[in-house]
Amino acid sequence: MKHSILFLCAVLIAATASAQLYHAGEVLRYKVAYRAKLIPNTEMATVVMATTLDTLGGRPVYKVFGEGKIMPSYRWFFNIDDKYTIYVDTLSKRTVRFESDIFEGGYTFRSHYTYDWQSVQVHTWSQSRSNEPKQHSFALTEQSMDPVSLYFNLRSVDASLFADDTPRELEMVLENKIRRLRYRFLGREVCKVPKKGKFRTLKFACTLGSSEEFSFTDGSEFFIWITDDDNKFPVMLSSPIRVGSVRAYISGWEGLKYPLVSRVQ
Repeated sequence: MKHSILFLCAVLIAATASAQLYHAGEVLRYKVAYRAKLIPNTEMATVVMATTLDTLGGRPVYKVFGEGKIMPSYRWFFNIDDKYTIYVDTLSKRTVRFESDIFEGGYTFRSHYTYDWQSVQVHTWSQSRSNEPKQHSFALTEQSMDPVSLYFNLRSVDASLFADDTPRELEMVLENKIRRLRYRFLGREVCKVPKKGKFRTLKFACTLGSSEEFSFTDGSEFFIWITDDDNKFPVMLSSPIRVGSVRAYISGWEGLKYPLVSRVQ
């Protein structure tokens, strides 16, 4: 369950590659909860994402900051406080820098990626606990992104372009490697969100490749529901675990660029 909560926190801390959805002032808040057959919905973690305007190396950028952390009453069990930041060029809408600062109990991990889109390469730096830092440089493709930049790429998807259940893949720069994320558009669905009512959504099934060979056969499938309006932000994400499931759902929002017309109740 710990790893599932970490995964959902990382997935939700994200921003879109679509120009219209980098919007300074947008703030999205989520609750992460565990539930099982005989266990009621139990909220255990929070996630917040905020987009602002900033500068990096003298050029204007969108700064997207996200943090996922365990609620105080559960920190005796396991403590998580993960922070992610990306910087996106306001003109090209490409991510130019990614940073992470991970704290999980006694484990710490820091990393940053610098993107060189002119040579289509990424330069990565990472360090865990007291180990020596690791540095790598490797080739990208036009579709390669860090986890933060990549995942809300689904926000810019035009559902009319997809046939139901058609699999597609995205590439993710993760821990000095490129991994792949496979997703399928499952169609439109009304999604009921705890304490927030019902939303018209686009539903996707997603699988993260589980090896360097990008095998999806042993990867766990999870599901995401995105508002069926111009904002296209996730309102629900659900991942099954051995016993029960872990869900993340929207708990608050502000500064949206477009009216939230997908909310029906």
